[in-house]
Amino acid sequence: MDKLNNNIDRYWIDKNNKPFIISGPCSAESEKQMLDTANKFNKSYVSVFRAGIWKPRTKPGNFEGVGENGLKWLNKVKKNTGLMVATEVANAKHVELCINYDIDILWIGARSTTSPFVVQEIAESLENDNKRIVLIKNPIHPDIELWIGALERLYEKGIKKLGLIHRGFFCYKSLKYRNHPNWDILLYIKKLIPRIPIICDPSHICGNRDRIFDVSIKSIKYFKCDGLMIESHCDPDNAWSDSKQQINPNYLLNFLNKIIDIKKDKGDKYKNEINSLRILIDELDENIISILSERINISKKLGILKKKLNIKTLQPNRWKSVMENSIEIGKNLGISKEFIENIFKLLHKESINIQNKIM
Repeated sequence: MDKLNNNIDRYWIDKNNKPFIISGPCSAESEKQMLDTANKFNKSYVSVFRAGIWKPRTKPGNFEGVGENGLKWLNKVKKNTGLMVATEVANAKHVELCINYDIDILWIGARSTTSPFVVQEIAESLENDNKRIVLIKNPIHPDIELWIGALERLYEKGIKKLGLIHRGFFCYKSLKYRNHPNWDILLYIKKLIPRIPIICDPSHICGNRDRIFDVSIKSIKYFKCDGLMIESHCDPDNAWSDSKQQINPNYLLNFLNKIIDIKKDKGDKYKNEINSLRILIDELDENIISILSERINISKKLGILKKKLNIKTLQPNRWKSVMENSIEIGKNLGISKEFIENIFKLLHKESINIQNKIM
């Protein structure tokens, strides 16, 4: 890990001395759409134009990208604007085509990161490539070893211009996000590999435009991300994919003005640390509330079933078993018996109240 950390090439991201901004549409749709979007960027803020060329979908039959034609359009954007260009790759053929069209930055998507076979194939197809920057999105589920393993596979093939993209993680339920930020994982990665460039992808974390600014501020100010990948489109409401999470380039400019100012303002170190810890607590509290909501819904179903079967609401043996198991789990996690008892008495009381209303 030390060898990887010490030999990562950070020049590509440090030379600007400001947040490294990657932006562009979720998907390439036409040459006009790409040029119209790119020409609205201010190059003082945006370093890279991005567009998805191949769009992996969970089920077939949806729009899966324009393929090689999109690379031609990306190359034209590069020549016309002077911006670097980026796209996602998922196999050796994608890499070969991107090299042929002089694409500057390749990223490995969340689904691909979950497969060591896919990552190894991409790493071998890029062996000793000192020109391209390769970014790795976190796997869909919070598996840190997979994320680091992908990084190591690329490094072992002589690729040193590396970085990570934090795009959030799948969670069963979330009150606010499409993919949960899990900022604590980001802090853990930064502790393990301090020099690794990390770019936050607020578009995929949020899944909508409403929270992108808030997540971007948190990522830059409190979790020290090096840049942002933000989806933008010249006509976002009519985008062919992920229309709700893309923003207009004009809004992006105003947005980035504020981000730059936040980056310059270092603030009080300890106050920032306190705020980052509070953000972690807020995130956990939101998870707790979401889980409580699900528990309440299950209690209602249980009440309906008990009524049908004419079973009493209070089941003492069941309650005793729940409490004993919970105390034991809490003990193993360093939580006091008294605290667990207080919490579960409240949960049990609410569950009984809900079921009594149904009965």
